[in-house]
Amino acid sequence: MEPIGFLAASCVFLTFCMQSMVALRSIGIFSNILFITYSYGSHLAPILILHCLLLPINCYSLLRLLAGRQFALSVRQNLRSLRS
Repeated sequence: MEPIGFLAASCVFLTFCMQSMVALRSIGIFSNILFITYSYGSHLAPILILHCLLLPINCYSLLRLLAGRQFALSVRQNLRSLRS
């Protein structure tokens, strides 16, 4: 279990180095999954509860970011077609 805990902690550290929100949320989701695995196996209820709550928040935020990018791309394509 210890290697999973260290990998999870490394992912948290890595999120502080991200410049893109999509990358930050993606690494955050991976970190949440690792921490859930680690805390379940190590019987650490507070950490388990925290990351079980954070996981859907990160997933929802990532989906909103991706949907926003898709919308922006669609608007740009529509504007280009209007100019033609």
